Amino acid sequence: MINATQIRRGMLIKMDDEPYIVLKISHITPGKGRAFVQCVLRGLQTGLSKDVRFRSNDRVEETEIEAIEMEYIYNADNLYYFMDLQSYEQIPLDADLIAEATKFLQPNTKVKVEFYEGKPFGVILPKYVILKVIETQAYIKEATAQAQSKPAQLEGGHTCQVPPFVGVGDMIKINTETGEYLERT
Repeated sequence: MINATQIRRGMLIKMDDEPYIVLKISHITPGKGRAFVQCVLRGLQTGLSKDVRFRSNDRVEETEIEAIEMEYIYNADNLYYFMDLQSYEQIPLDADLIAEATKFLQPNTKVKVEFYEGKPFGVILPKYVILKVIETQAYIKEATAQAQSKPAQLEGGHTCQVPPFVGVGDMIKINTETGEYLERT
């Protein structure tokens, strides 16, 4: 059992003897009254989403999951295929299940696929990925002493702010948890 304030996006929790994956979470602290945690959950068995509000001192049961290291291979028809590195078995995952992770997946990326009772439901990305800049503004030196940043679109569809010296074709390191630029490689 964990406190409701410890719930994180992508976590699997159990309510009313059913497993739910946490899609969105926000900690709300109103000026008047007690703090609470607002979650959007999707039932693994039903596939239906619902909004749930927990008080900050509520206890929630976290379910046991199995994480198996796999390699992302390709996607087709809204399905993302992963290969087990031990048995070479391929497992398809629906794009809705892995949501934001699709922006960071490149062929041959090693990830951990999460299973609940033998059924895949999500992926754990590596902490950092290296992606190619596909589109960004040209560097124009301005007469300011402050650091500037500009938006850049990366392969996979992710957009983030980068320093002005980063150009099209550059390979950059991205934090998969925050989606922020770390360094040019």
